[in-house]
Amino acid sequence: MAVGAFSAEAAEEAAGGATDKAGAGQLRRRLGRADLRAVPETRRALRDLLRQWGLPGRAEMAEIAELLTSELVTNALVHTDHDAVLTATVSPRGLHVEVRDFVGRRPTPRKPNAEDATHGRGLLLVQSLADAWGVRAHGVGKAVWFDLDGGLSGASAAG
Repeated sequence: MAVGAFSAEAAEEAAGGATDKAGAGQLRRRLGRADLRAVPETRRALRDLLRQWGLPGRAEMAEIAELLTSELVTNALVHTDHDAVLTATVSPRGLHVEVRDFVGRRPTPRKPNAEDATHGRGLLLVQSLADAWGVRAHGVGKAVWFDLDGGLSGASAAG
């Protein structure tokens, strides 16, 4: 039996890379409150989604996607006392990742403390590396999201 955020139900939901009406691949995971084991599991699931959708040749995009997803998932699990939901969608326009939590407090990038090498850099990384990012309010909580086009929407796929 799976423990925490990655229950049998979540595994079935993520298995096989669901597709939406526009032919996009989608990964959706419920992340258990404070379950940091979800971070590496989410990275692996995202890597599988990107591979399934023919993006292994865009290794740099995949690495950036995994890093930024890890940051959003970690922030949601560390800075809230609630579950979160990850949704990652690959389409012809690129990759869209969002992590929804159930706390209305909006995150803001902050200047990291030089003495603390492990905290305070997540949103700065997202801001620096994503093609677009933002925070969208929901009825209860918010979704923090980022987009990477990885050259998918451009005229050239050379890499």
